[in-house]
Amino acid sequence: MTKLLFIRHGKTEWNLEGRYQGSQGDSPLLPASYEEIHQLAAALQPIHFSHIYASPLKRARDTAMTLKQDLDQPDLNVSILSRLREFNLGKMEGMAFTDVQAKYPVEFDAFRNHPDQYDPTAIQGESFQQLVKRMLPAIQEIVAANPRREDNVLIVSHGAALNALVNTMLGATLATLRARGGLSNTSTTMLETRDRGKSYKLLLWNDTSYLSRRPDPSDTI
Repeated sequence: MTKLLFIRHGKTEWNLEGRYQGSQGDSPLLPASYEEIHQLAAALQPIHFSHIYASPLKRARDTAMTLKQDLDQPDLNVSILSRLREFNLGKMEGMAFTDVQAKYPVEFDAFRNHPDQYDPTAIQGESFQQLVKRMLPAIQEIVAANPRREDNVLIVSHGAALNALVNTMLGATLATLRARGGLSNTSTTMLETRDRGKSYKLLLWNDTSYLSRRPDPSDTI
């Protein structure tokens, strides 16, 4: 049995400003976000982890490295996997949500509410199908590398990407990928597999109970 704990990175300046970051855009974690990552690490302290995997984007790497330092578990290593990066959002990256809604209203609505209708051609971005196709092999590799009953793995990635990935792993259709709602910054979503990745069970969705503040709308995507 392998348990996968999916962590969305800490809140960034662009998250606070309501801007799309995507796979090319990036902005620093807010100073307060490091305290929230410390709170997450404290909640995870009783769990022994076999490995941490992270997106190559700085906001995810900084979250992963802060967790590693806080957990202070011998031989806990961090691997950077390019397949764990956020959606390529093309022309929307760096733009405020309100500006995207005004300039690309169809793409904006479909990306948020109707994944089965999302066509990123106009913005030169990545589709939900393309994202899942690149991310699933990374999860299969992670499960194969951590097959023991006691293996717990941290995977630090991004809100939109993790939402699409995890719901696909749980059997959601493209049309129902957003049915569970969004994922908050510094949240934990936990799955387990007892058959080496053939099927997954949801144990925890978008948990932020360990944070000292309640998430606000700018936290969730």
